[in-house]
Amino acid sequence: MNTKVTIAGVELQNPVMTASGTFGSGAEYSEFIDLNALGAVVTKGVSNVPWQGNKTPRIAETYGGMLNAIGLQNPGVDIMIKRDIPFLRQYNTKIIVNVCGKSEQDYCEVVEQLSEEPVDMLEINISCPNVKEGGIAFGQDPKAVESITKAVKKYAKQPVIMKLSPNVTSIVDMAKAAEAGGADALSLINTLTGMKIDIHKRDFALANQTGGLSGPAIKPVAVRMVYQAAHAVKLPIIGMGGISNWEDAVEFLLAGATAISVGTANFYNPTATIEIVKGIEAYLEKYGYTDIKEIIGMV
Repeated sequence: MNTKVTIAGVELQNPVMTASGTFGSGAEYSEFIDLNALGAVVTKGVSNVPWQGNKTPRIAETYGGMLNAIGLQNPGVDIMIKRDIPFLRQYNTKIIVNVCGKSEQDYCEVVEQLSEEPVDMLEINISCPNVKEGGIAFGQDPKAVESITKAVKKYAKQPVIMKLSPNVTSIVDMAKAAEAGGADALSLINTLTGMKIDIHKRDFALANQTGGLSGPAIKPVAVRMVYQAAHAVKLPIIGMGGISNWEDAVEFLLAGATAISVGTANFYNPTATIEIVKGIEAYLEKYGYTDIKEIIGMV
């Protein structure tokens, strides 16, 4: 049975990867699962300089998911290059580095630094607030999506995956803008903006007031957006958003995703990714498929 998929010329042994920000850079989870069994490990977002992140509390549980307002805290690209990439190189899995920034120049600096590093692909997180445009996320304006995509492509030597924000009126417009900018692949969706209020403290549950909603509650939105994007562009799509088990993963593949990322599920089930790999294989066997490509985009 063939579970290999190819994204922008990079072959993955299976379509299961980790969602940025939920898996560190793999070291924490290597005690629970064999990283060699994953299609790819997607690192936590990295910036050109260390980011402190937001004030606490910055995580809150919600019905069917969680809110986070971590603020992309990270030690900066220099430490990632020295510490995290060498660690992941020990394993037979693809390495995808997630990149964040507050300006176009920030993104380009990180992409340029990573251009000579032994990583397979770059995932550009355009849900970051664009400080020069009054804080609106890069991913909420089609012109900004096309512009940032073109900018990073000038510096990237690896394929570029643009990670799309769902906090938009039309995901199709954003997907087409990324394609026009030269993206090699898309990943979607990032978190939905949400809020929780503590009724006993009569105050916000998060210091940041709002946060990113993830987990099972957002899956139907994610499946719909993946389906729409898959029909609007010719780029391979990495689907994510509320994937908890292999059934969820298969749903995304049928909707048109070439690969999937597991995020919030890692927090309450550290072996979720491996269970999903095995579940997809069992599903293909049950229905008599010999190649995973037979079911991608079937619906």
